[in-house]
Amino acid sequence: MASLLLHGDLDHPARLTVADLRRRPQHRARVVFDCATNGPQHHVFEGALLRDVIAGAGPVFDARRRKDRSRYLLAVSGGDGHHTVLSWAELDDDFCGSPVLLATRLDGEDLDGPGSQLVVPTDRCGARYVSAVTHVWFGTLDVPALIGV
Repeated sequence: MASLLLHGDLDHPARLTVADLRRRPQHRARVVFDCATNGPQHHVFEGALLRDVIAGAGPVFDARRRKDRSRYLLAVSGGDGHHTVLSWAELDDDFCGSPVLLATRLDGEDLDGPGSQLVVPTDRCGARYVSAVTHVWFGTLDVPALIGV
């Protein structure tokens, strides 16, 4: 069974299967996105909210400080070779509150075999939809010190 590694600045990193994700509250998203190769796509996805999955893993930021939370990023990699980056602020209800999913079902079909799919319902194009998710990294980037500035 396909699984993904949830890692980074988390108190409880984990390896999660689609079945593990299905045990979380499921949300449904009817989406239409424009695919560069196949034109408009219409799908119904069901899955766990990515923000809930991260929250359950214990993000290390100070939840009381908005500016601290806004520094965090998520990098998502898929078995299909695609990668994307999201900001925590896109997901956090104090900012955008976007209902990004780690889908467990696509058009009524379970994704246990192929693996979870990242779904960004607010995107008009499908570039940040990542199939067969293998990694979700959560953390901040260290800004290199500028020498001579």
